[in-house]
Amino acid sequence: MSSCAKASIRLKFSKDKQLTTLLNALGPETNSPPAHRANVKLEKDESFLVMLVEAEDTIALRATLNAYLHWINSTLNVIDTIDNAQLRRSISKK
Repeated sequence: MSSCAKASIRLKFSKDKQLTTLLNALGPETNSPPAHRANVKLEKDESFLVMLVEAEDTIALRATLNAYLHWINSTLNVIDTIDNAQLRRSISKK
């Protein structure tokens, strides 16, 4: 693919658990993308998730960024929900 649109995004995380979970959750998407108009590479750089996107055009770039940012947000919401449920459970046992 000869790309003409690129983006690099760095997201900082205070918890390594969140970053590791995101990399594990999104890894399969980077290995077999739903469309062949864009490629995504995810990396961990200390407390940052680095997302590198290369696309054939700006439309594919925007769609890919939107999809990954949505997946990141959804995954973080699930992590928060699980953490809150575990906290409530541990409080109720006391």
